[in-house]
Amino acid sequence: MDDTAPAPDQFRLELAPLIADAAAFDGWTDEAVAAAAEIAGVDPAAARFVFGGKAMAMITAWTESIDAAMVEALPAERLASLPIRERIRALVEFRLGAIAGREEALRRALIVMARPGNVPQAGTLAWKSADAMWRLAGDTATDFNHYSKRATLAAVYAATLAVLVDDQSEDQADTRAFLARRIDGIMRFEKFKRQVFDPKRERPSLVRLMGRLRYPAR
Repeated sequence: MDDTAPAPDQFRLELAPLIADAAAFDGWTDEAVAAAAEIAGVDPAAARFVFGGKAMAMITAWTESIDAAMVEALPAERLASLPIRERIRALVEFRLGAIAGREEALRRALIVMARPGNVPQAGTLAWKSADAMWRLAGDTATDFNHYSKRATLAAVYAATLAVLVDDQSEDQADTRAFLARRIDGIMRFEKFKRQVFDPKRERPSLVRLMGRLRYPAR
């Protein structure tokens, strides 16, 4: 066994962006894996074995490679001085930048993920990416908020990718504007939840209300 060979997971993540480049032309297929292996200078047979000819395995590796790059480029301490809104925006925009130039690969990936048999796995990928973003943004919620934040951000991110694939504007301006509006929506929703569910928030008192009805202010 070659001790210098990368571990399987590392091998997958390193090859994934090159497969995405090739997928724009060959789809998420063994041909894309072989093309990526040739560029990387690795054994095509070993690369095909790792992915098993499965498009979702390739797309999963690509998504996980973006997750890993995001964690390395934008650690929590680097984002700590920013407002939450800007932390989330920076994280999503980093991901958009990682996809830039690979929009056709993304389009094909979205088609694959929309197939009925792949929807559960696609949902898991979106959830994991949203979880990584919220953790980097400093979220420590463990209650209902933990799940609602991730579900909301996963939906926003998925919608943003759907806009990105057809965005012909300069520097993804239309996509970034769409994202800004959706992040505003997330922040308004989080504010609403705090107002409604904050246990320290004063609730209307039925006793005081009845008292005011009985003894109206003069």
